[in-house]
Amino acid sequence: MATSQSLPPPLPAGGSHVNVHLLDGGSFVADTIRLHSQVDNERVRLYNWAFLIRHPVSGRDILWDLGMSGEKKDYSTIVAEVFWPDLEMVGPRKTLRQQIKGCLSLDPDDIETVIFSHAHFDHCRPIAGEFPNAKALFGPGTWDYCAPGHFAEPSSQWDGRFFDPKRATEQSRELAGPWVPFGPFDEAMDFYGDGSFWIIKAPGHMPGNLCAAARLRDGQWIVLGSDCCHTREIYDGTYDFGVFILRDGAEASLHTDISAARETIRRIKVMEREYGAHVAFAHDATWMIKGDDATLMSLLSDTIKEAARDRLPLGRVA
Repeated sequence: MATSQSLPPPLPAGGSHVNVHLLDGGSFVADTIRLHSQVDNERVRLYNWAFLIRHPVSGRDILWDLGMSGEKKDYSTIVAEVFWPDLEMVGPRKTLRQQIKGCLSLDPDDIETVIFSHAHFDHCRPIAGEFPNAKALFGPGTWDYCAPGHFAEPSSQWDGRFFDPKRATEQSRELAGPWVPFGPFDEAMDFYGDGSFWIIKAPGHMPGNLCAAARLRDGQWIVLGSDCCHTREIYDGTYDFGVFILRDGAEASLHTDISAARETIRRIKVMEREYGAHVAFAHDATWMIKGDDATLMSLLSDTIKEAARDRLPLGRVA
């Protein structure tokens, strides 16, 4: 345990909170050698969790990531033609619109903001068709890395509907801050201005990568860890980040900067260890299968709880 002198500053106090709901964002099948180092290769299903953030005072609702779509038209050319069959990509049983409207009694047209933790296709896709009144927000640095997208460069995985400077069709921009310290993190944005939901710069996975921290009604904090790491085994230190060889012989990882990714994980661990935060990564289902964290389990609908009991332990589609 760290000494009181070495502890990061206290998290913002106050009674403001948000309500957080986990949504099924589909799934895909991945190679374990791309996830973990020094393992025999297996094909495993990775689930994609999206989150609905509801602010009870302002009524300004946020979607945090969108997960997968079951429609190829929602992807750039290389994702639809190459990644889709290789990864056996599957959309959710019910669309996000159906989940939001059916389970949460919210009109999806009232969603005003979609915040993408990062621009990878399993989190980010066009929103105008599903959420016509929403604008998309990305972390700083995303445009420099992703533009101009697949309209100008057909081999690019980045979607030109967001990133093409001349032909973009989606309403989107980068978050402008202000960025201030938050707990163990150097740069975070108080999205609602009342301390209830913090968007956090989380370097390592790719430029513009974000995570978030949400305070619930009972005062508990949840960290939405997104792709800061892909599995709980990496987070717990059982495995290290996978490093693999591409077809051209180049060495690669799922993270553009592994050292920065390690530092981001270290800071998330401080949130968990020193502040008692509960951590949910975008692809991790271990906590819902175990069912032993009441705070995280409170995010689940009955449908997801059923999937966690009956299908996720078997690696089946949620």
